Amino acid sequence: MKGNELREKSAEELVATLGDLQRQQFALRMAQAAGQLNQNNKIDVVRKNIARVKTVLTEKQGN
Repeated sequence: MKGNELREKSAEELVATLGDLQRQQFALRMAQAAGQLNQNNKIDVVRKNIARVKTVLTEKQGN
């Protein structure tokens, strides 16, 4: 997910995207705890995407 793509979305779309990413992160953490996750880097990628979405949301609220 690129910052430019996120900046084109509305605040409502960003909130929806954030919710989806948080659900995905939860599912990945549960899979990791159960020993079913083979690619541990997916958790890091999702975490960074959540941070990007939150950053863009903060930028939009400030303007």
